[in-house]
This record gives sequence, structure tokens and C-alpha cells, in this order.
Amino acid sequence: MGISDEAFEVTCPDCGAMLKVDPVTRAIIGHTPAPRKRMFEDLETAAKAMREQDERKESIFRQSVDAERNKEDLLEKKFAEALRKAKDAPKGRPLRDFDLD
Repeated sequence: MGISDEAFEVTCPDCGAMLKVDPVTRAIIGHTPAPRKRMFEDLETAAKAMREQDERKESIFRQSVDAERNKEDLLEKKFAEALRKAKDAPKGRPLRDFDLD
């Protein structure tokens, strides 16, 4: 049996699209996309999912606004703690690892 000159169809195992292949040139000469899958069963479910997504976005935005608002206070506290540690540190040069050899 020889190779037929007639084009044949192959289904993509990943997306389900139908590809028409020319056997001589081995090139795709036609493409039929797979039917789109429905993400939601009905409009009410889709609307509920969108409301939940909007609520999550709003919550993340509020958290970032609060963090930005408290950022200055947090930095001041960290600076005060570092200053206190610096004052309590012993005077003189700090010891380094190779000083102990």
C-alpha cells in the first residue's frame, strides 16, 4: 500500500481541535477549533463567581492600604529598636571572625 494523496484529519489530544494534514507535504492545511467548554453551568453561577472575585480583590486592596498606612510607624519602631541596640552595644571595635584566630 502506498501513501494516499488524500488529506486526513487528526484530533489534537491536548485541546481537541481537528487538524487536516496533507500526507505529501506533511503540513497542516486545515484547522477546526475544539468546541469551547463552558466554565459555568448558568448565568447565576457565573455572576456569583464574579462577585466573589471582586470581594477578594477588594480585600487584598484594603490590606495593602492598611499596610501602607502603618508602614511609617513600623519603620519608626524598627529604627528605635536598632538605635537602642546600638546604644547598648559595647564600645570599641566589633569582633570579627578572623580577629579570634
